[in-house]
Amino acid sequence: MTSYFKRLREVVSERGPLCVGIDPHPSLLQAWGLPVSAQGAEKCARHLVNVLGQKVSAFKPQSAFFERYGAAGVAGLERVIADIRDTGALSILDVKRGDIGSTMEAYADAYLGDSPLGVDAITVSPYLGFGSLTPAFERAVANERGVYVLARTSNPEGAEVQLAFNSEGSVVQNIIDAATELNRETRVKAVGLVVGGTHQTLGCDLSDFNGSILVPGIGFQGGRMEDLPKLFGDAVTQVLAVVGRGVIQAGPDAQALRAKVEKLLA
Repeated sequence: MTSYFKRLREVVSERGPLCVGIDPHPSLLQAWGLPVSAQGAEKCARHLVNVLGQKVSAFKPQSAFFERYGAAGVAGLERVIADIRDTGALSILDVKRGDIGSTMEAYADAYLGDSPLGVDAITVSPYLGFGSLTPAFERAVANERGVYVLARTSNPEGAEVQLAFNSEGSVVQNIIDAATELNRETRVKAVGLVVGGTHQTLGCDLSDFNGSILVPGIGFQGGRMEDLPKLFGDAVTQVLAVVGRGVIQAGPDAQALRAKVEKLLA
């Protein structure tokens, strides 16, 4: 295997910078005529992967929408992850884990190792301290996986923490700078950032950042693909845009799903 960053660049060059979020909300399952259950969530997700797996660069399953159904939901998620792998697209599991010591090591082994939940990349939260994520960073580098650190998220509530200042600058800028330095040290650019596409201005400087930028909030939350170049400037070439409900709402008709993706990538 090659590094996550290199694999991502290669698939994006072939398919474009779109990641489909797999968010099987109960209302979407009902709109598709599926039961609000583990089986319904799995059927929805696997249909999305089957129809779009050759067209998009990545899928981002939201773990919570499977975990809510207990063991059956997690087992379904494992099968979805396997399906994504078979398509050649990358899997980014949205779990937003963040803890300390042996607990973070256990999370890292679960998602960045050889377990059935192992994926190409995960989302993590740095708000117990950037250094608390070290086990995830180490596993990502060793196993050629990726880690996306929450930086400037798409939800409006995030600003009160992320844009707060201390003696060294804003919280978000400290996270960006720490991720940049870690990528310089390891040279494999395993550490990415989550930066929402819903803002008028980002309130942070990404000009030196040297990894992938995962951008949620496109579509349902109000962000637009056409606004990304202005919002991210030169860093737009590092952006992987996420559209979840905006794609799923076009289904379950396969032709409509493909048409929606083609329009987003146009």
